[in-house]
Amino acid sequence: MASTRTHRRQDWGEALRTLSVALLLAVAVRTFLIQPFWIPSGSMKETLLVGDFLFVNKFAYGWSRWSCPWGLCPIDGRLWGALPERGDIVVFRHPVTGEDYVKRLIGLPGDRIRMRGGVLHLNGQPVDLRPSGTFTEAYLPQGSARTLPRCANRPRPGGACLVERAVETLPGGASYPVLNITDLGRGDTTQEVVVPPGHVFVLGDNRDNSLDSRFAPAQGGVGFVPLENLIGRADRVLFSSAGSSLWAFWTWRGDRFLHAVH
Repeated sequence: MASTRTHRRQDWGEALRTLSVALLLAVAVRTFLIQPFWIPSGSMKETLLVGDFLFVNKFAYGWSRWSCPWGLCPIDGRLWGALPERGDIVVFRHPVTGEDYVKRLIGLPGDRIRMRGGVLHLNGQPVDLRPSGTFTEAYLPQGSARTLPRCANRPRPGGACLVERAVETLPGGASYPVLNITDLGRGDTTQEVVVPPGHVFVLGDNRDNSLDSRFAPAQGGVGFVPLENLIGRADRVLFSSAGSSLWAFWTWRGDRFLHAVH
């Protein structure tokens, strides 16, 4: 009988050790390598949809003061890592509020950037922008905030929300869809700006529904984003929920499982 109790204690001890190791590995992966992120708004449609749940690659650019564990990074804010590239989808801390944001990186330090009639100009040249049909989604409440999508037309509830779609290609070759809700958007024409040292310029793919680097923080935007505020790069959607909760599995979008984004 004593032998049986001893074996049971050993079995429980082994189970606890295994669980402890698994938890430590999960914490280590979360701390050093990846961070979960839920898309709450439509500023990155159609690349990222409201309700997409993705993992952020924190190792892509090296650790910053926002992504390194327990404040172990040196005073310059970065241990190692390459600069981000134009076209990367980056998750970062808002320079003023500290909230997590996700946008597409368009400009690197020294780049000259402006919008003219809805066309992005980079270092004095318009980037390639080609019409590519229409983005369509249901005109229904989305996400936990239950907000309605912005549309170019005026659909009835449950009807088709239509937005003009185009494909934008940066000089380095990055290519992705952008949406245009109106030709009179306040961010469609801007003054040329120069990205300062140590900063980047970001835009949302849903150009008329994104408060990004075109707008200063005082205007509700993010302005230039310090490199040290980058948390990581978004590479892949793990799964996606079209409902009000990530846990409402019956609303998950089957075509978004492990969906690569670029």
